[in-house]
Amino acid sequence: MNFMSDVNTAALVLTLLFLASCNKKHNGAGAPAAAQTTLRDTASVKQVTFSPEQYELAAIGTGKIEMRNLSNLIKLNGVIDVEPHSMATVSAPLGGYITTAGLLEGQAVKKGQVLAMVENPDFITMQQDYLESQARLQFLEKEYERQRTLREEDVNAEKTFQQVASDYKVMQARLNGLEQKLALAGINRSALQAGKISRTANLYAPITGYIRTSNVNIGKYVNPTDVLFEITSNDDLHLALKAFEKDLGKIEPGQTVRFALANESDFSREAQVFLVGKSTGNDRVVPVHCHIARESEKGLLPGLYAKAWIETGTERQYAVPSEAIVQSEGKDYLILQTGHSPTGYTFRFEQVKKGTEQEGYTAVTIPERLRAGDVVIVVKNAYSILSALENSEAPE
Repeated sequence: MNFMSDVNTAALVLTLLFLASCNKKHNGAGAPAAAQTTLRDTASVKQVTFSPEQYELAAIGTGKIEMRNLSNLIKLNGVIDVEPHSMATVSAPLGGYITTAGLLEGQAVKKGQVLAMVENPDFITMQQDYLESQARLQFLEKEYERQRTLREEDVNAEKTFQQVASDYKVMQARLNGLEQKLALAGINRSALQAGKISRTANLYAPITGYIRTSNVNIGKYVNPTDVLFEITSNDDLHLALKAFEKDLGKIEPGQTVRFALANESDFSREAQVFLVGKSTGNDRVVPVHCHIARESEKGLLPGLYAKAWIETGTERQYAVPSEAIVQSEGKDYLILQTGHSPTGYTFRFEQVKKGTEQEGYTAVTIPERLRAGDVVIVVKNAYSILSALENSEAPE
């Protein structure tokens, strides 16, 4: 409910009543005296009286306190997060100088796309070693075959064959190691085998997604531990909530979660609990992870704040339409209609304690002296009466 809108509406109603009153007096038509709000404060109980004209103009609606089945709710806060496999960090494994500009945050990238180029003198040495080792291996491979044939014919010594075999295997291992280093650095081995040595290496996107952070600019020297890019994929979002220890016994996988973003008032989005943490952090809360329903993913981005509630069973409770509850000075009130006669309508403010809010109704705890079935409450335009009370109490 928009409190300020309701208050403004109520103020407008009272102004119209005042103007109507002035017109009646000026015209002298013998109409009833101007309708005026009266206030009575008896034993700290706030009471207001509306004339029939005020009552009609304010469009007051009344009803009863009902017994309804309302769910017990656990309220949680959290963020929109991504699955671990949908997030990646890109670094330069061997370090070097960046030779390309960075990417814009939010820019889409595909798996295998070149993100940046890194320059490092060590790349040249590494490629030289690879080409030399490759040529040496080709020689040793032929020598190994020749010595093996001679050995089978018992022409050469056993020791000679064993030495060649050992050199051949050592060179194989060296070449395999250099190949892995080249792959780690991002150097294209196909171009290298054609004899082309490059002083730069490429950094590739490990997943398809969007650039979340970019810490790259031309000429910057980066270490192997520096984070150059963070990439996230929005294809597999989930809701990461935080639960207090006291609520853990009521939360379990499979439960339905209703949630909304920070700027949303209705909890129309839906998710389902799939994992409840088994330990708490220093803040004494436990993570609760939830799969988001496909139809609820519209407009979601990693890192957005979310508020949620989980149903943990239903209970019959006293409930009233949510718009029947007004707030004044930080306290919640119901407005009871205590009198009705041709001369006016009398209302009394009764403090209550709010409970679960669900589908337009709010559970309330009422004073023991009230019989819920006997009282009539204001369920429509209750803030008009609150505004009348506040205006009556205001010093002239």
